[in-house]
Amino acid sequence: MRLLRTPEERFADLPDYPFEPHYAVVGDEIRVHYLDEGPANGEVVILMHGEPSWSYLYRKMVPHLVDAGRRVVAPDLVGFGKSDKPADRADCTYARHVAWMSELLVDQLDLTAATLVGQDWGGLIGLRVLTGAPDRFARIVVANTGLPTGDQRLSEAFLAWQDYARTSPVFPVGRIVAGGCAEPPDPQVVAAYDAPFPDESFKEAARIFPSLVPTSPDDPAAADNRAAWEVLRAWTRPLLCAFSDRDPITAGGDRPFRELVPGATGQPHTTVEGAGHFLQEDRGPEFARVILDFLERT
Repeated sequence: MRLLRTPEERFADLPDYPFEPHYAVVGDEIRVHYLDEGPANGEVVILMHGEPSWSYLYRKMVPHLVDAGRRVVAPDLVGFGKSDKPADRADCTYARHVAWMSELLVDQLDLTAATLVGQDWGGLIGLRVLTGAPDRFARIVVANTGLPTGDQRLSEAFLAWQDYARTSPVFPVGRIVAGGCAEPPDPQVVAAYDAPFPDESFKEAARIFPSLVPTSPDDPAAADNRAAWEVLRAWTRPLLCAFSDRDPITAGGDRPFRELVPGATGQPHTTVEGAGHFLQEDRGPEFARVILDFLERT
């Protein structure tokens, strides 16, 4: 696998991102970046980002969680942020991304009693990591995400997004993230989302991610996601849905979790108001408070 590594100077002087970098090597010599903030013996909260963002998305939330005594681990998915970027999109499969994150979070960091927070692809990958090692996790927070099996047809808007990501001559990551926010981010913030990608050759993972979402029952990832749902159908530990009110793409995506996962019963599921798809960007401190309240209650 041919890998690209974003020059470190691309990440100099990012606004509100003072965190110490940590690195691990997974798979075929792939360097993965992650944040590891807070007390080493603190209760672990894993923050999983999605497409096409990176751990920068959680910068407004990390200090609140750390101040409350939690240990925060926030990885950059392979192909994003400070992690290495596959140069060939064919090297990026759903199964590989799950394996890479499992190796980092379970095998190498050896995290236990963790709370998973997954948004967008952070849920699609994070839930697969969790269902592969359910004894490692104490709670789940799902936000603007899902775990599709290809048995239900996705919207025409999403299919158009798949096609755009694959074929557009230019894939403006910062503008895409900004378009998923209810309130336009500052130009410096938009530039921070562009920072991992010096040119289009670094974006192969970002471009293929939408096409990795199962859209038919015989999709390569469909059977594995069905198996993951069987684990979730038996999950009795707490699960909280925290979807936002201004994300038409995932609206209603909380229903399967609330109806099918036993641990969701009786939980104070919430709607984060005034937030788009990237609720961490629009309402980061409020989302952090939702998570902390959930941890304290359970």
